[in-house]
Amino acid sequence: MTRNFIAILFPLLLAAQPQPPFSRQYLQPKPFDAAENERLLKLFEGLRVADVNDGLDIVGLPDVMTMTPDILPLWRDEKEFRHRITGFAVTLRIVPAQARTPDFPGHEEFAKWEGRWYSTLTPEEFARWLSPGAVLVIDAQGTRDSGFCGSNNALNWFSRGMRGIVTSGGCRDSDENILQRIPVYQRLHTRGINPGRVQIESYNQPVTVGSVLVMPGDIIVADSDGVVVVPRAKAEAVAAAARKILEGDKKARRGLYQKTGRPLDHTVK
Repeated sequence: MTRNFIAILFPLLLAAQPQPPFSRQYLQPKPFDAAENERLLKLFEGLRVADVNDGLDIVGLPDVMTMTPDILPLWRDEKEFRHRITGFAVTLRIVPAQARTPDFPGHEEFAKWEGRWYSTLTPEEFARWLSPGAVLVIDAQGTRDSGFCGSNNALNWFSRGMRGIVTSGGCRDSDENILQRIPVYQRLHTRGINPGRVQIESYNQPVTVGSVLVMPGDIIVADSDGVVVVPRAKAEAVAAAARKILEGDKKARRGLYQKTGRPLDHTVK
């Protein structure tokens, strides 16, 4: 077979092969329902990140599902621990925009452009999934100084039953979010608005936050130790192990409280 013949035949053989699809989603999220969410979240009530992290060790996932320590709570309630969150993940990915803000002659023209950006590039269709018990987990890699979740929209999501926000970016209006007591775990403090900076790529798809894969419906537990993720398929086993660990810790600490004459508080009862 001559070299020229091979040069002619090879492209023809390639052309005859079935072409793969232009794109493919290999990691498919699974739908979840409200009743199952409620049942699973009851199993995690009162569990600390430390307990759940130990439970993940027991099911063979040490250091796999714990977010990096730069994902920190925006605020802490040192008495009632209202900064803690336990919920199921609703995932969102925002990406840097391939556009920037034009130069506007005045605020009216800017406001029109800004409104179009919000309605077409950062629409809040995902918010319909923020039902009671949800934690909004935002993959914001590379978005820099964009405060995607401000005091207004965060309060709106919170009013739907959302329990908190976990993001590899940041939320703006920090003082108001602290005052409103909306639990936020973030990597950055941010200031900018969305237009000219970010757009939504997808929601309820796999995301990576704090170097951890988060699937829609995974269980999220967050407190002052950071954020841990429990794969939904492992939730019952992790919760059972974590509950034993917590109860053992409470019993031991309660004995030390009594020995030292310290009044019992809600962490040992």
